[in-house]
Amino acid sequence: MRAFLRAAPITRSSHLHFRSISRLRNYSFIARHRSSATPTATSTPTATSTATPSPSPLQGRYRLAASSPTSRQFVRRCSAHRMCHPKEASGSVDITRGREVLPGNVKPTNYAVELEPDFETFKYDGTVAIDLEVVEASTTVAVNIIDIDIKEVSVEYDGSSHSPTESNHEEETQTITWTFERTIPAGTRAILTVKFQGSLNDNMAGFYRSSYKDGDGNTKYMATTQMEPTDARRALPCFDQPDLKATWDVTLICDKNLTALSNMDVKEEKELDNGKKSVSFNRSPKMSTYLLAFIVGDLRFVENNGFRVPIRVYATPGSEHLGHFSAELAAKTLEFYDKTFDYPYPLPKMDMVAIPDFSAGAMENWGLVTYRVVDLLYDEKTASLDRKQRIAEVVQHELAHQWFGNLVTMDFWEGLWLNEGFATWMSWYSGNKFYPQWKVWESYVTDSYAGALGLDGLRSSHPIEVPVKKVSEINQIFDSISYLKGSSILRMISVYLGEDVFLEGIRRYLKKHAYGNTQTGDLWAALSDASGKDVESDMATWTKKIGYPVIAVEEHGSELHLTQNRYLRTADVKPEEDETLWPIFLGLRTKSGIAESLTFNTRHTTINLDDPEFYKLNANHTGVYRTLYPPARLAKLGQAADLLSVEDRAGLLGDAGALATSGYQKTSGLLDLLVGLKNEKEYIVWSEIASRIGSIKAAWLFEPKEILKGFKKFQKDLFAPITHEIGWDFKPEDSDILQQLKALAFGQAGYGGDEEVVAAAKKMFKKFADGDVDAINPNIRTAVYHIVLQHGDNDGEKEWDIIHNAYLNGRTSDERNVALRTLGRSENAENIQKTLNLCLNGEVKEQDIYQPISGLRAHAAGTEALWSWTQENWDILVKKLPPGLSMLGGVVGTCTGGFTSEEAIADIEKFFGDKDQKGYDRSLAQSLDGIRAKAAWVKRDADDVKAWLKAKGYTLAEKL
Repeated sequence: MRAFLRAAPITRSSHLHFRSISRLRNYSFIARHRSSATPTATSTPTATSTATPSPSPLQGRYRLAASSPTSRQFVRRCSAHRMCHPKEASGSVDITRGREVLPGNVKPTNYAVELEPDFETFKYDGTVAIDLEVVEASTTVAVNIIDIDIKEVSVEYDGSSHSPTESNHEEETQTITWTFERTIPAGTRAILTVKFQGSLNDNMAGFYRSSYKDGDGNTKYMATTQMEPTDARRALPCFDQPDLKATWDVTLICDKNLTALSNMDVKEEKELDNGKKSVSFNRSPKMSTYLLAFIVGDLRFVENNGFRVPIRVYATPGSEHLGHFSAELAAKTLEFYDKTFDYPYPLPKMDMVAIPDFSAGAMENWGLVTYRVVDLLYDEKTASLDRKQRIAEVVQHELAHQWFGNLVTMDFWEGLWLNEGFATWMSWYSGNKFYPQWKVWESYVTDSYAGALGLDGLRSSHPIEVPVKKVSEINQIFDSISYLKGSSILRMISVYLGEDVFLEGIRRYLKKHAYGNTQTGDLWAALSDASGKDVESDMATWTKKIGYPVIAVEEHGSELHLTQNRYLRTADVKPEEDETLWPIFLGLRTKSGIAESLTFNTRHTTINLDDPEFYKLNANHTGVYRTLYPPARLAKLGQAADLLSVEDRAGLLGDAGALATSGYQKTSGLLDLLVGLKNEKEYIVWSEIASRIGSIKAAWLFEPKEILKGFKKFQKDLFAPITHEIGWDFKPEDSDILQQLKALAFGQAGYGGDEEVVAAAKKMFKKFADGDVDAINPNIRTAVYHIVLQHGDNDGEKEWDIIHNAYLNGRTSDERNVALRTLGRSENAENIQKTLNLCLNGEVKEQDIYQPISGLRAHAAGTEALWSWTQENWDILVKKLPPGLSMLGGVVGTCTGGFTSEEAIADIEKFFGDKDQKGYDRSLAQSLDGIRAKAAWVKRDADDVKAWLKAKGYTLAEKL
């Protein structure tokens, strides 16, 4: 590990001492930039190494007709850069690096596409002319295609047009190969022209239809796109791989009263004789197919001109005014990114569109970003602060992609983290700059960082750079590893290098690879160039290996012995799973400051402290690891709040919870730690306390009711004091953080059964039910709904109907979604069935099925009913959420993951044993691993928890 040796020399002859350290200082990651200076060997702590590292069901409809020569000429541009197609394959795919990719005999340089959607038949007619660079003499051309009827095909070169003599469609690889009688010579510039017809499907993939109700309650439609990861092939025949970049000329034909949008600005608009219009757009930069976008519909917009190109937010008529916040934020963000990346945003406009049916949160199409309605439109009168923060995060994430992903793109999907990890990190970085009052880096520890470690602590996790071979594998890596662990290791290296140096490396990366494709090593090379450190040697293990370590600490006076081993939540690490030795950025905090350059990459190491009275590893929790302290040290740290940052205190709780889950510590110790923090004042720490209680309750969900009642009493005792101290009246002078703390405390105390909070919730809800739509503050709307469902008459039957009506008739999508998410919280058997019925009776869009069912996982009755419903309706779910797309895996995880026993695992495995698991197998495995972890935890610590609850007076012995 050469960079570690330069920055922090590791020797076998000396222990780590702090007496000569001159560079240690007080440090706050959220307050200011770090210095970019590299510490010298004489000013950097050293560690003694005591070991050396080890080596480290798709349907296609195709009709091939004879083609006619075409006289239309197309402008040709330079070829797209290719990185993984060394030779032509004999079939429609080339097996390169284990990947199924298109043969490399031809490369696209430009697409000219014309589409005409029909909202009566939900079909569209299309023509695409693809300029090709012929790399090798060939008689075949293969493209990607799904669910498209081919009408005519021809290839034109050297002044003549040729029709194929043979067509071969391979459904498994989603390709079609056309064979021509004459060989197309190498070096030729050819044009492949295809006329076709496609369907505006209702699967939220490719070119699809989205429905909404207008002001009169009539159903209206728009046509829109979602191409990522591999659904451009559903919209038109194309070379659907991220490394096959090309330019695009798009023309849309539609009713003259509708709006047509694409990635670029309008070049020409012409009225046609049939009452329609033809809208042609300027040629795009060279880009990947997954970034292609076009939309046709009745849309309105608001515009912001605070940036050098116009920013527009589009929505269906009547809701466009809710786009002002996002439009203003986008203008500021693009200007900020221009300066931060030192590379001007290259497109002539930025459109952002709220789509009524959308499977993801948003999609970064270059110049035409699409969003779920709730993630773009903001009503400050009816939305909570959490919703405002969510919108800001999503907008800044997608705009970061305009550079990191769109301008510079991973060469294949195993590099997805390059796009998503960085955009995630950048959304937090820019959020901190724009909204310092939100203290986002504090919440990062309990959000992205916690999410990354949660999934990566399972055996069924995957490396950040996960090998991807088949199309069916791609959707499943859009998960916490690519997004959250990816951003966490970038945060880690940004702290190690210094934020200024890190961003300088990013600038060099973008400038060197603009309009091209990269691999992870290209990013490390740019950061190495900017920092003078061997970043790739430091970071390769973190991207190529699964998991992360737990660092066990042994104290011997002023000497600390540290040992790293792989952490698994299931507490059953096998020797062959514990061979990786991670480079550890220790981040040692002492009373003198933080030793940020202190590192080791061996199984064991020893360090010496000048003052062993106080220390903490992983300052601000920027290192991706857990720390196992001796119990006495953990207790001392719990009492040293004045020496710890907010991130430290929240991270300590996160580590303690994870280590209790996996058996490194007793659950009673975690509960004692929570009690010790009852005087905490910071929102983020209280948020983590709530998360720890929630995880315990989830694991003990099927234990005797007296146990859960005991936990609720404990929850009430923790949260009631601060709830009554700060109150739940939201005042204009309240800071954003105080608003969040009030909302959190009110909800947690109410869930614990605090009588005054429950009474207040009922009072607000009654006013709301009587017609006062503003009776419930948006920040506590979820909590009030939840509380009244738990404490209403007849187990919330009446309350469920009122909340259901709020879902049907809410003023905004946000209000409706809050109601929908809460309905499943009712434990009443009739309400549970009504909630489940919503998912398939047409009331709930496919994109929102996860919302009502996620609430059902909060209680045992709902968890069991949800699993029965899943088995009974499996065929319907597969039809509504095709496995080849992205949503089925999430639904499978939700419908199975609430269980806590080995018996449940056996039942789930039996059900899925004869099912085709393609497209959701990874999600299922992760869900089962989570159940195993909970089952082992409860089995191991059941008596410990019972004894603790009894000793604290939360349960009666005879009821256990």
